[in-house]
Amino acid sequence: MEDQSVAYQLYVGVDVAAETFVAAWLAPAGQPTAPITGEQTAAGFAALAHRLQATGLPPTATLVVLEATSAYWVALAVALHEAGYRVAVINPRQAHHFFKARLRRAKTDALDARDLARLAAALRPAPWSPPPAVYHEVRQRLVARDGLLAMRTQARNQRHALLQWPVVVDGVRQHLDEVIADLDRRVAALEAEIAAALAGSAWAEPLACLTSAPGIGLVTASWLLVGTLNFALCAGPEALTAYVGLAPVPRESGRRVRGRPHIGHDGNARLRTALYMATLSATRYNPAITAFYQRLRASGKPPKVARCAAARKLLHQAWALGSKRQRFDPDHKQQQHEALPQLAA
Repeated sequence: MEDQSVAYQLYVGVDVAAETFVAAWLAPAGQPTAPITGEQTAAGFAALAHRLQATGLPPTATLVVLEATSAYWVALAVALHEAGYRVAVINPRQAHHFFKARLRRAKTDALDARDLARLAAALRPAPWSPPPAVYHEVRQRLVARDGLLAMRTQARNQRHALLQWPVVVDGVRQHLDEVIADLDRRVAALEAEIAAALAGSAWAEPLACLTSAPGIGLVTASWLLVGTLNFALCAGPEALTAYVGLAPVPRESGRRVRGRPHIGHDGNARLRTALYMATLSATRYNPAITAFYQRLRASGKPPKVARCAAARKLLHQAWALGSKRQRFDPDHKQQQHEALPQLAA
């Protein structure tokens, strides 16, 4: 989203790596400066801030753009934000296409930093703000839970493969059983910690509203709150659907139609997976989702297409519950239908 609320006097592009960063800046209608390299340390961040202060321009009139490359950008972005600079964190794909539009063939950190400064001046992406503490408390536990689930699946697969042999060593099977049981306990402990972290935060009420809907459990609701920053990242349900990657994308050019619209692989993949898995339950127990899904299947839609459409509907329902702080009402649609004749009269 473009930010036109500030008259920026300096645009800074920073290309980040695991141990270093490269920065370059430019004034409006100017050319990028020679890039400088710094260390990914507190001293390196302070040195960059000192170089920017030497320009004589206030931090609030300086827009710094970084790519969301792994987690390497976080510490620098927080340091610059706390120093008063406007910091924008963009999708690396946006930067990639901007670089391609300049027909640049070579790729170096210095060139990337300069082009990020040009991107800042041309697109003026909206400033970023650090998320609240509850975001970190919940997100890191959710990510750790995903890792434990992957290890548990691997251990279960190993146990299953072991049992196919005509001779099974009891000690080996016992080791795998103990690993699986330990992972079960750790997953349950993380889920309890997630619930406790949310219960004492500002996200407690939207969590209760989300989980009031059949099909949306603690984990799905937590991913929704983390992935959308408590529904602050998107202006409405349609924008949220596109952000998650559940909006069908048409492929047309002239008279050529390249298949039916499909959801593709863009958007927040982890949040999309959470919604899709929640839909498996919602199509059985959520009245609105169940009726919608059954209507699509009766019209001949394949199961996966119907489930993706049901996931979009569930996401719209989650938006209404979470953003408006409402509890799920299974009779909501019925009440609307009964009220229509009265309104018409």
